[in-house]
Amino acid sequence: MPPVAAVYILHCRDGTYYVGCTRDGNIDHRLDQHKERFGGEYTAARRPVELVWAEFFARYDDAIECERRIKHWSRAKKEALIRGDWDQIRQLAGNRRARLKRLRGD
Repeated sequence: MPPVAAVYILHCRDGTYYVGCTRDGNIDHRLDQHKERFGGEYTAARRPVELVWAEFFARYDDAIECERRIKHWSRAKKEALIRGDWDQIRQLAGNRRARLKRLRGD
């Protein structure tokens, strides 16, 4: 069964990352849209963009959930994902939890 959705990360000219989702799983088409300024205001002002990570999903709902989660990640955590460094992702997630506990006084 072909994928029906994909989540992707683009590296923008200004060094920022853009996290997006495509309903049909056709990342090449979506990347072309970003490159031609049909991808949204954020990437249109930061071209050229480069695809640095993508994951495919059988269900669109799963892709949306993944996209929303990654959008809130720190730059370091996104870069660990791009590298496929799951140990670093877990460590960074743990660091955030520890900081939140300290802020709350737990």
